[in-house]
This record gives sequence, structure tokens and C-alpha cells, in this order.
Amino acid sequence: MLIDLTETTTAEVRGALTRARDQLGGPTTGVVLNLIIMTDESRQHDAVRAANQAGREHPCRILGVISRGSSGSSRLDAEIRSGDGAAGQTVLLRLYGPMSLHPDSVVMPLLVPDTPVVTWWPGNGPDVPSGEPLGALAQRRVTDAASAGHPAEALHGLALAYRPGDTDLSWTRATSWRSLLAATIDQTDEAVHGGTVSAEEGNPTADLLTAWLASRLHAPFSREVSGGPGITGVSFAVDDGEITITRPDGRTATLSRPGQPDRHVALQRRDTAELLAEELRRLNPDEVYGETLAAACAAVPADRR
Repeated sequence: MLIDLTETTTAEVRGALTRARDQLGGPTTGVVLNLIIMTDESRQHDAVRAANQAGREHPCRILGVISRGSSGSSRLDAEIRSGDGAAGQTVLLRLYGPMSLHPDSVVMPLLVPDTPVVTWWPGNGPDVPSGEPLGALAQRRVTDAASAGHPAEALHGLALAYRPGDTDLSWTRATSWRSLLAATIDQTDEAVHGGTVSAEEGNPTADLLTAWLASRLHAPFSREVSGGPGITGVSFAVDDGEITITRPDGRTATLSRPGQPDRHVALQRRDTAELLAEELRRLNPDEVYGETLAAACAAVPADRR
């Protein structure tokens, strides 16, 4: 079901949501959270599609907010989508004029009450996520430094503005790597004296992974530039030589240990829907991310920020 409302009000949108729910047999029953997406026209299609895919695991009301500029008179256009396999309801809100400066006043009446709120910026996020009107409404605030023009600068800004509840998809992309690396270290009795992380230039996930390894293993780790895609390898210097994990194709990693045969491990790069679904599984603050973000930015030279 698709409902278009032009030059409307939040009361009319709320009423249309209620009617759509009743006609389709209550699709908001079982909704576990509200997901606010602050985006633009160029990104809204991919962002909403990823949110709907993640919503199959976490049924939610998706509120996409698109600012169309603060000039001219205030106007609200809304597009409501229900059914079609979606686990909840999706509302696209296009804000014009001065109204675009106060998106929270439009969004608040449309939130499912007594339900957690997550705000996601799929593009270039704000300098202070918790200071944004839509960020202040949320228990969790999701950014993506990889979408910024200068990811290292974006990470540095996020570190300065960090508040419990902030997270970034650059950190989520490191989950599979962190699991594999932790398992690898757990299986060796040798001390780790340091190592390297290889990735394409400007990859914020690699910066975070390097800082995480250094802080957890209390050993120096450095960044090396490779051709990608993403992170292509991690090496550990141990007493007997070097343990390496290489992933040149973005799909399968090869684990090499001194004196042992190589092992192949599935390490597929994940799409945005999978990353978002992972973030929606936990609504409590990610303390390890906060600590790693601070360590990563302390280790980045000023000329790279």
C-alpha cells in the first residue's frame, strides 16, 4: 500500500498510518523500535531498502527524513508505505522551508510510543550526533565515517563529540575481523610483539581495527596501504615468526601460521543491511567502540586528520 500526502500535517500523517494499520491487520503489532533515517534524495532509496531488509529481523517503524532546503515557505510532504513484505511501516517525510530546521517536531508525533529510537545518518553524518535534534531523540545514533570525504577527519570529529549511544558502521564492519583475530590469538601461546593492518587508503575500519589490536594486545600495530577491497590483511609478530591473515578478494581469508598448513576462512564483506541489522540488535552503549575510537584518534597523526 502506498499513500501520498502533499502539503500535509503530522496529524494527517498519523491518521493515515492508523488507517493503513487497520486495513492491513495491524502491521505495527510487534514493532520493537523506531528507526529514523536522516538522508537526502540521492541516498534515500538505498537507505530505506537496507532498513526494510534489517527490519525483517527487527520489526520497526521507519521514518525517513529528507530536508529540501530552508528557503521558501514551510511545507510537509509524506509518503507512507505499508505491506509489500515489510515488517512495519515506512514513512518518507520531505521537509521544506523553516520546517526543515526542526525535524524533531515533525518526527516526534509519529514515533511508536514506549519504543526505543535509533537515528541513522547513511551519508555524511553530523559533527555532533547527540547534539542534532533527531540524535537527541535516540538511544542509539549510527553514523558512517566511510561516507565522509575525509574519513580520518570524520573519525577524529566523532571521537571529540562521542557520547554513550554513538556508534559508526566503520566499527560494525570490523566485527567479523575482530572475531577471527580474537580466535586466532586465543589459539596461540606465543606472545604478540606487534603487527600490521593492511587496507585501502582512507579506510576508517582499518584505523579502528589497528587501534583495537594495539589497545587489547598492548603492542605496537601500524597501518599499511594496499589495493583493497577494504581490509586485505593482518599480521602478528610472534616468537616463531609471523602469523598472517590475508583476504585479497573480499570473500575468503587465508590464515598462515609458522610450521602449520594454511587454513581458509569465510570472511565475506557485508552489505549495509547486514551492518544495520547488527547495530539494531543492541541498544545499550557500545563501550568498546568508544574506547577504540578515542585510541584510534589519539594515534592518528595530525596531517592525516
